[in-house]
Amino acid sequence: MAIPLALAVFMATIAGISADQTSATAPSLVTFIFGDSLTEVGNNNYLPYSLARSDFPFYGIDYINKKPTGRFTNGRTIGDIISEKLGIPSPPPYLSLNPTDDLILKGVNYASGGAGILNDTGLYFIQRMSFDDQIDYFENTTKVIKAKIGEQAANKLLNEAIYFIGMGSNDFINNFLQPFLPDAQQYTPDEFLAILNSKLAEQFTRLYLLGARKMVFHGLGPLGCIPSQRAKSSRNQCLHQVNEWVLQFNSKGKKLINVLNIKLKNAQLTFADTYQDVLDLVDNPSKYGFQVSNTSCCNVDTTVGGLCLSNAKVCKNRKQYVFWDAFHPSDAANAVLADRFFSKMFAANGSVAFAPGHKG
Repeated sequence: MAIPLALAVFMATIAGISADQTSATAPSLVTFIFGDSLTEVGNNNYLPYSLARSDFPFYGIDYINKKPTGRFTNGRTIGDIISEKLGIPSPPPYLSLNPTDDLILKGVNYASGGAGILNDTGLYFIQRMSFDDQIDYFENTTKVIKAKIGEQAANKLLNEAIYFIGMGSNDFINNFLQPFLPDAQQYTPDEFLAILNSKLAEQFTRLYLLGARKMVFHGLGPLGCIPSQRAKSSRNQCLHQVNEWVLQFNSKGKKLINVLNIKLKNAQLTFADTYQDVLDLVDNPSKYGFQVSNTSCCNVDTTVGGLCLSNAKVCKNRKQYVFWDAFHPSDAANAVLADRFFSKMFAANGSVAFAPGHKG
């Protein structure tokens, strides 16, 4: 069976780490994470006016010390679990670091709840770090790294680091799918998808110019099946039209990645398609040890945001629910998705390397 390029990226990473661990002088893997609430680890805690935050109970109830950290789930994000499997610490939130902190040499997480590809996505959250904002902060990081270790060593670090990018969910959920917002009124679905794709091309290119070469862009899952969208259905079913738009977004994203790999010298971008994995988990929860996938563990009010507020009622059997709140998977679901992803890698014995970048 042919191995998708996205998996080859991670297989190369695993193989590289195994080799690094046999050498006392080899550098450890550096990762930079860009995204939204699915991968945030606490940046919005440092935005005093942000309405997109999760630094309160019952978030973190199954995390270390059972305390909220700013992760939008009851425990770990998929990014946390991937870091565990790669044998590295989960990168800290950018806003938690001193501007000259040495920790930036080991990787940083810029993800922010409510963030989108477009700068006007999530405006009603007041404060959040859009993808453009996150790239701005990354540019600051590159300057600090160069000041610390010199330009040549910094360029090597930046070129060899892995960049995980997960963006686009909020551009639908907290923008286009909200009929009272301008983008929903101004653009047709095709026009909106084209705008997202064009903006992504600009953003990936900017990251490339800042030194990023090995970029992994995570496609969107079936957003029409998350509890906040099911609540719009009279029968609590997945919204087919929303999922169709997501599939179109993913298709355009794959094509964009292919184009940029040709256009940008030595670029090694890959598209990680997680749509079917998430859909299978939602459609067949018992196959993975879950009982409920059509509503959330936390009894949320989707009419006022859908987050798990401190006065909410939380299920006792959290490992039986795919979703924690109206938008985010539970710790148990994140573990299943991460394990499925890695099982595909190990099946190929970790022998596939990054596709060589275009030299032209």
